[in-house]
Amino acid sequence: MERICAVFMLLIIALPVFAQKKEEERVANAGEVMKEILNVPDDIPQSVIDKADCVVVLPSVLKFAFGFGGSYGTGVMTCRGGADFKGPWGAPTMMALEGGSFGLQLGGQATDFVLLLMSPRSARSILDSKVKLGGDISAAAGPVGRNMSAETDVTLRAEILSYSRSRGLFAGISLSGSTLRPDNGANKKLYGRAISAHDIVFNNEVAAPQSAKLLLDVLNKKSPTNKSNG
Repeated sequence: MERICAVFMLLIIALPVFAQKKEEERVANAGEVMKEILNVPDDIPQSVIDKADCVVVLPSVLKFAFGFGGSYGTGVMTCRGGADFKGPWGAPTMMALEGGSFGLQLGGQATDFVLLLMSPRSARSILDSKVKLGGDISAAAGPVGRNMSAETDVTLRAEILSYSRSRGLFAGISLSGSTLRPDNGANKKLYGRAISAHDIVFNNEVAAPQSAKLLLDVLNKKSPTNKSNG
């Protein structure tokens, strides 16, 4: 009986540690994805990322099929600091993407997604609740190419710009019809206590974990200043 109790206690101690490690690996993977994408020849235009308030990175989103097809993926979101999103990129909050409208475009293979939140309204809405892309929040496929201007009709209208990378190909992709929401369960695992996405971003209640160093370094180097008009 004592041995059983000892094993049980070890499991109680080990499970939260294992769960935290899994989320830390997800954050670190998001940093690798962002670094690789920003190193491709035709990546996200500088003029576009410079106007983003937040970035969502969803590594290895998987397609599944229940008659109609669908997709699910988890990742991280980091925002520029401060209520006006003018500070440096800050501690990440975990996010989840769900939807069926883009399932057939994935070709049955894991795909990396990057979403740029181009307005304070889109950032605040997503931090507080689940939103439907293209419904609650306007969304569009993001432009690519270093010489592409951010001042196009699509990017001027869209509050979220989305990109995909699959089989080595990087391109803008429409995620309209899918939903994006905070994954506060994953936040609890990552930070060791219950904490909301809103408090992570706006109230600075936690420091960025070491696993987020690459992601934040890459973004702060690529786009240290928010050049949007608000």
